[in-house]
Amino acid sequence: MSMLVLYLLITVMARVVKVFRTLRNHWKKSTFAVCVLSYGGYWLYGKHCDSVLRREACLLAREYGQQQIAPQERIRKATVILNPAACNGKANNLFEKNAAPILHLAGVQITVVKTDYEGQAKKLIELMEETDMLIVAGGDGTLQEVITGLLRRPDQDVFSKTPIGFIPLGSHNSLSPSLHLLSDNKVKDITSATLSILKGETVPLDVLQIKGEKEQPVFALMGLRWGAFRDVASKISKYWYLGPLKTNAAHWFSTLREWPLVRDVSVSYLAPTLRPPDLPPVKAPRPNLIYRIIRRLKNYWNPPAEEPPKVEEPEKWEEQQLSTLELFIQTHNKNPVERRINDSLRISAETHNLTMGEFITAGNKKAADPTVFTENATELEAGACRLQLPEGASGFYNIDNEEYEAMPVEVRLLPRKLRFFISAERREQLLSQIQ
Repeated sequence: MSMLVLYLLITVMARVVKVFRTLRNHWKKSTFAVCVLSYGGYWLYGKHCDSVLRREACLLAREYGQQQIAPQERIRKATVILNPAACNGKANNLFEKNAAPILHLAGVQITVVKTDYEGQAKKLIELMEETDMLIVAGGDGTLQEVITGLLRRPDQDVFSKTPIGFIPLGSHNSLSPSLHLLSDNKVKDITSATLSILKGETVPLDVLQIKGEKEQPVFALMGLRWGAFRDVASKISKYWYLGPLKTNAAHWFSTLREWPLVRDVSVSYLAPTLRPPDLPPVKAPRPNLIYRIIRRLKNYWNPPAEEPPKVEEPEKWEEQQLSTLELFIQTHNKNPVERRINDSLRISAETHNLTMGEFITAGNKKAADPTVFTENATELEAGACRLQLPEGASGFYNIDNEEYEAMPVEVRLLPRKLRFFISAERREQLLSQIQ
């Protein structure tokens, strides 16, 4: 018996030695095979994790779909504006695999409207019929088009009360950090955003109305960006072959072409207004019949005097001349649950006396978060502002990451104009940051 065990051990060891000898003699093929197997295993594990996330989200959605509704209630209807071209053409597949099954299982009757070209979402929203909720499936460009089309409608006072859900499918999703907990997994971000729509918790968001001298107004949720850092950020992708050095290279090459990159602008602004308390709308109870009859008789025999028309006070604009590397007019939607005293927009102007090294360093930070400014930047709070560019000035604005030709514009704040679905976890996280 011991001889048999010894023979088996010798045979196994001989085979192991043979395998190692083969790997050593063919090390290139062995290395390539190990890399392929490792990548394949990692890819399969990622697919398995995505499948688990979808299953968990569908189980939660099925619980909503199994809830009983009263006979007089009707199934909730949702209109989905989907941009198939978002995320390099992958948006349609991402929506169908990760978001649509959740909405169907929850018992939501969805109408999916797909856009075919840039700017079509504005026209589609202007023709949209009444719905219980509006869902935007795309990126910053799709969202900006939808809210612009919505607020251009003649009946926008009614449609602006429709809650809006945002499913991040684009390459840029600036509003997502304000509404959802983000991760490195695209599937998790989409499923969690869809589930937050089902839970129904909303938060009011401010809107910027941006109007040129002749153009129709454009509306934005995040802000308007103009200046040297914006121009460089639009060219970073051209240096993709430099890998992690592309951001530094883009800013360095821009300083070689022209320096300094200072822009002059005249900014006129109004003081911010006091923010009314955030109270839920309460419908006053209807008085009893006797009281209503007495009130009508009283008004008939002794009609109330007409109030004189209110004389509106002229707006008091203050003007300031700025020399800056970048101007950013933004809302406070980065933390929509923060309690504020005033309704205001923020005007941030980067200081003009940065050195080349400081310009490159600041550009790296702004590439990750454009709202970051240096300590010496000018900060103003205003209710509205006007930008007057010098004659011959050219360039582009970034309005919610969409390019528009730079021109004199008036920017007004529409406080708490729209309501968006927000996840309860993200709301709690934002509240904890304030404390």
